[in-house]
Amino acid sequence: MDIAKIDEALGRSGQKSGDVYRVGFPRTDLHVTADSVAIKPGLALGSWAAFDGSDAHAMVMGDIVLLPEELHPVMKKLRAAGFEISAVHNHLADETPHVMYIHYMGHGNAVELAKSFRAILAESKTPLGTPAASAPAGEPPAFVATIETTLGAKGRWAGGVLAFGIPRAEPVIEDGMALAPAQGAAETINFQEAGAGQVATTGDFVLIAEEVNPVISALLAHDIQVTALHSHMLTEQPRIFFMHFWAVGSAGTVAQGIKAALDKIHMK
Repeated sequence: MDIAKIDEALGRSGQKSGDVYRVGFPRTDLHVTADSVAIKPGLALGSWAAFDGSDAHAMVMGDIVLLPEELHPVMKKLRAAGFEISAVHNHLADETPHVMYIHYMGHGNAVELAKSFRAILAESKTPLGTPAASAPAGEPPAFVATIETTLGAKGRWAGGVLAFGIPRAEPVIEDGMALAPAQGAAETINFQEAGAGQVATTGDFVLIAEEVNPVISALLAHDIQVTALHSHMLTEQPRIFFMHFWAVGSAGTVAQGIKAALDKIHMK
């Protein structure tokens, strides 16, 4: 794919991961709180589009973060542009203001898909201008090392958020194609500081049926809330469930609960 032309159509650039080109549109305009925690865009407020394929035959899929009043016009625009809608639901619980999420998929010319996606986002108040340059990440806070050690994985520290994308052992197939982690097929776990020496965590576990209830039990045993359980896709093989979660607590305690859940999942 001609990434430069996709960037031009979207008005910003993204990151290449293998054959997938992913572009983010964080809802930096929203000021969402949950459990008195001001949620950073990178924790749970990031719309995104992941492109794969060729210039002429591309697929785009992703997630759009919306206020309830934006939901209907964005859905109408998605369908008018020929995009499939695969899920509409919450990821959080008791947040203010309430936030909804649309999962979508489109096929066609890569640049035309990018133009359509930008027009779709314009039906909401999603910031579409060129993002301001990111401030240097600086030295990560102490909780980062605690969580990475507990999970046995290296995260990405940026924008005040520690993010993990941990791939499953077996591929998830959608439309006959194995999805990459950047297309939403990885265990997504994010952390940010929550004040008073605590951290907040949210994200989603990517689960096959027999993993769902063991993971729920592991989370509940560590006082981590399950906020949603649903599908994100339509024709995936094997059948996949996405479980969203939320917790606020000490870095060590929260990370131990996440690790207990990860231990119930077949990962690489």
